Amino acid sequence: MAKLAFLGLGVMGYPMAGHLQAAGHDVTVYNRTTAKAEKWVGQHGGALGATPREAAEGASMVMSCVGNDDDLRAVCLGDDGAFAGMAEGSIFVDHTTVSAAVTRELNDVAASKGIAFIDAPVSGGQAGAENGQLSVMCGGAQESYEAAEKVIDAYAKLCRRLGDSGAGQMTKMCNQIAIAGLVQGLSEALHFAQKAGLDGRAVVEVISQGAAGSWQMSNRYETMLDDHFDHGFAVDWMRKDLGICLSTADENGASLPVTALVDQFYKDVQKLGGGRWDTSSLLKRLQAMG
Repeated sequence: MAKLAFLGLGVMGYPMAGHLQAAGHDVTVYNRTTAKAEKWVGQHGGALGATPREAAEGASMVMSCVGNDDDLRAVCLGDDGAFAGMAEGSIFVDHTTVSAAVTRELNDVAASKGIAFIDAPVSGGQAGAENGQLSVMCGGAQESYEAAEKVIDAYAKLCRRLGDSGAGQMTKMCNQIAIAGLVQGLSEALHFAQKAGLDGRAVVEVISQGAAGSWQMSNRYETMLDDHFDHGFAVDWMRKDLGICLSTADENGASLPVTALVDQFYKDVQKLGGGRWDTSSLLKRLQAMG
């Protein structure tokens, strides 16, 4: 078992760090809001670091799951950043969904200090984090990945290396691109069923068993029909992720017309006051249109 640090105790990081402690690792946590870290230590044990550097000192591996590019830089860099407290030969594993550009930037900084950097964004949402059933997509050196995989296994149902630094983030972009289209399609199907006077549950029972079936359909149709939209990844975060996808597509020449359209639909949801609703709230936009 290893001495670890976990930086960022949001809806994903809190249970992920808990799985590491439960697996027998010695975990020190850091969170920008200290009360959240104190609550975690009270619930799981382990220790609390006042700064990312303090949390990372003596750890063979440091995990992070924060908000965005700037948040990740903040916990990695500077006198109080994790890199300042990490020893040569240690590994930094980032589970945040960020740009491939910041990943490569921090990978270079880490390498200059003798630290390995693995980008390892996750899919599976809050439920996947709580149940230890996340899909983890990784980029980085093979040897460092193999060491990290053994630890990541505490909260993963699947973990794969997709290539060198940035490959994990690029794969997560593919994930978000695919989800955007699926949720819009499901929303339109349920909206159409409602307008046609059909029983939405009966409709999904039938079509989910054929080619239309998906994780989104199986796990979200009931809450959507019940007008409940507090079951996972928030619209505000999805727009952040889709912005990364669209910006990267501008750089690599990929054409993402549906993704760009759905991003604007999520902007409409934000205008309805739904920034913290989960991503299935695209149905609310359709209903608001009449």
